Amino acid sequence: MLRVTLVDDHPVFRIGMAALLDSLPGVTVVGQADGAAAARDLFGGGHETDVVLMDLDLGDGSGVDVTRDLLLLRPDLRVLVVTMHEDDDAVVASVRAGARGFLVKSSPPDAVERAVRAVAAGEMILSPAVAERAMSYVLGGQRAARLPFPQLTDREREVLDLVAHGLDNTAIARRLSLSPKTVRNTVATVLAKLSLRDRSAAIVRARAEGLGAGPA
Repeated sequence: MLRVTLVDDHPVFRIGMAALLDSLPGVTVVGQADGAAAARDLFGGGHETDVVLMDLDLGDGSGVDVTRDLLLLRPDLRVLVVTMHEDDDAVVASVRAGARGFLVKSSPPDAVERAVRAVAAGEMILSPAVAERAMSYVLGGQRAARLPFPQLTDREREVLDLVAHGLDNTAIARRLSLSPKTVRNTVATVLAKLSLRDRSAAIVRARAEGLGAGPA
């Protein structure tokens, strides 16, 4: 029996995915976690599974970071990242963290089944669009550009970069032609996504990843 664990902060998606997987022959869902902290607690308690379906954007942290932490604890785990978006930065970050596959949430049931079974067998699985871009990268000999914090949107990363430069919300709002309220909300979203306690912690983390360098 192939054991699968779901890590996703959207209960409707977890319920639907669990129902789909439990309907497949030889597959059973043995655990669920609704966020980064819950996943760490689950596996810290000795939870046994074969494949983990990992959401990339968890409410209390990054699926990339959780994947990395779980594989340090359990190198035998097979992690299949499941997300709404398949941008190149997210793929690179997931693979670097040790994920064995990358699947978009809109994939049909047969694609989900193939991906779960392939990852369980030790294969690397990518969606057709991601695989095509990866092949183009290899054949073109291009160097993949690494962007920090792939779990952030472009706007969130832009705001974080200006925070790392030391700008306050008012200055950022003027620079990006946004309202101060929008900037404040964006900063709060960034702190939540990166599991950071305050603005000072965000500056330290951002600068460690190369943001805040050069002219603002």
